Amino acid sequence: MKKPITAALAATLLAGPALAADIPLRDFFRTPEQGNFTVSPNGDSVAFLAPWESRRNIVVRRPGKPDQRVTSIKDRDLSGYFWKGNDRLVYTKDNGGDENFHLYSVDLSSGETRDLTPFPGVRAEIVDGLIDRDDELLVGLNKRNPEIFDVYRVNLKTGELKLEAENPGKVASWGTDHDGNIRVAVETDGVNNTVMYRDEPGGKFRKLLTTTFRENFTPLFFTFDNQRFYASSNLGRDKSAIVEYDPKTGKEVKEIYARGDVDVDGLGYSHKRKVITCADFETDKPGRQCFDPVSSELYAKLQASFPGYQVDIQSGDRAEDRFVVAVWNDKTQGKRYLYDKAGDKLTLLADVTPWLPEDQMAAMKPVQYQSRDGLTINGYLTLPRGKESAKDLPVIINPHGGPWARDSWHFNPEVQFFASRGWAVLQMNYRGSTGYGRKFWEASFKQWGGTMQDDVSDGVDWLVKQGVADPKKVCIYGGSYGGYATLAGITKTPELYRCAVDYVGVSNLFTFMKTIPPYWKPFLDSMYEMVGNPDKDKALLRERSPVFHVDRIQAPLLVLQGAKDPRVNIDESNQIVDALKKRGVDVEYIVKDNEGHGFHNEENRFAAYGAMESFFKKYLD
Repeated sequence: MKKPITAALAATLLAGPALAADIPLRDFFRTPEQGNFTVSPNGDSVAFLAPWESRRNIVVRRPGKPDQRVTSIKDRDLSGYFWKGNDRLVYTKDNGGDENFHLYSVDLSSGETRDLTPFPGVRAEIVDGLIDRDDELLVGLNKRNPEIFDVYRVNLKTGELKLEAENPGKVASWGTDHDGNIRVAVETDGVNNTVMYRDEPGGKFRKLLTTTFRENFTPLFFTFDNQRFYASSNLGRDKSAIVEYDPKTGKEVKEIYARGDVDVDGLGYSHKRKVITCADFETDKPGRQCFDPVSSELYAKLQASFPGYQVDIQSGDRAEDRFVVAVWNDKTQGKRYLYDKAGDKLTLLADVTPWLPEDQMAAMKPVQYQSRDGLTINGYLTLPRGKESAKDLPVIINPHGGPWARDSWHFNPEVQFFASRGWAVLQMNYRGSTGYGRKFWEASFKQWGGTMQDDVSDGVDWLVKQGVADPKKVCIYGGSYGGYATLAGITKTPELYRCAVDYVGVSNLFTFMKTIPPYWKPFLDSMYEMVGNPDKDKALLRERSPVFHVDRIQAPLLVLQGAKDPRVNIDESNQIVDALKKRGVDVEYIVKDNEGHGFHNEENRFAAYGAMESFFKKYLD
């Protein structure tokens, strides 16, 4: 429903036309000196994240005053922050990657920091940032039952938590109206989702509609009279559309925006003007469709100032007079500006990574190829700069995580780093990737290591037939599900790959299902439908679990794992490493004790990519 308020320049510039390969590894993966800018509610101050003791901390910039660092975090980057009033910031942070996020507040006047959810092993999720109430917000906590979240009203002045809504047992998400009242709850039995609705605050919930997990009906936010709501829906459609829904009649009133090629699942609104603004979608690049003239004119004016770049508004004050504007493309994280609407003035806040010259980066080219069973697979091919017409290149195949996510066109430091070392990179949105409609998503069900993996293999074949790839110099690398796809690749089609890097990947589908976080358990039945049931589909899961097929592995393997990973337990990596060692196969294994699902601390990122660089050089150069 109402979306929560979201979440150096001192570096030396390269003096001449240096080759991209001359750019140090650390420059690709170092923390930006300034990033994640937001403007205060009154528009007078700007906050941003900057490294201190190698960790991202919050800094506040006020007119006529030196920048003030307001947090002193040393153990781990905070994961997100936002303003609550003009003199307070709220941020979230976990412990060593366990993803049990705590909520903290920082009083800018006193400098005091308060842990608002000081409960070990409990995860905090923001339900509503309550933009009109500087001293309160709504947060979901699983402290009563680790599998479900109750909603509490947090008093930011006193730290008091007041129970706002107790989860009856099946509610997976909550939604509020524009007054901050909980009016919507979505229940799940693991397979079916039921949208529950209150006609008035504090009233009794009644059932609106039930869908299967295969269908999407996601309430976004209420109309401005709090009587109807907007939703992303694929009911009666293949592609999700933005619709207006009337809970009184239980019917869709009208379609706001839909496309025939991709899903539309995001919608913005003006809190001040009480109008919907723009819908978001993604084809090969990000797109938007604006509905009100103010937003259309604003984006048109900003876009005209930065031809050839993507322009996004990332933050704004309550008066909607001042905005943080991001300007970027596939070759640069770009610059951030403060735009003053009244004076039509852009003020540079920061060049995010000035040490990575845009003209030394590689283009991320959208591509398509056909799967062996006739599906169109969209993806991105990044060729090393200066080798755009070269043939027989060394290639890294890079399937994304999720798997129900997608790769997008943006500046990707990982891909740019690989390209700078002379290696082409292919990223593919295999079947099951989101944004391409329901049929394409459903085509992935029970196909981990099956046709999903064939889509990856078909990408390799396509590159070879195109003459781009040297078939003897193709490696595969991925994280999370991409790590699984890496292991599946070197067991199902070992002849395709010269080497492989598995980053927090699943190796055993049986043990993976048993070690998921407790708050994923309400969705376990749908996971069984989408991946396989350990009891009913035992033969399938065994055949699709790479750990049982290590005898097929021919490629050298590098494995990276966070010890506190709550999603892909360290046992997944231990199993594949141990199985290979029993065969007498040498496998490089890197574990970081203070990390979870991926390496977030800067020094660990440096170590991970340093190991990858040495590994890939050995087998691709």
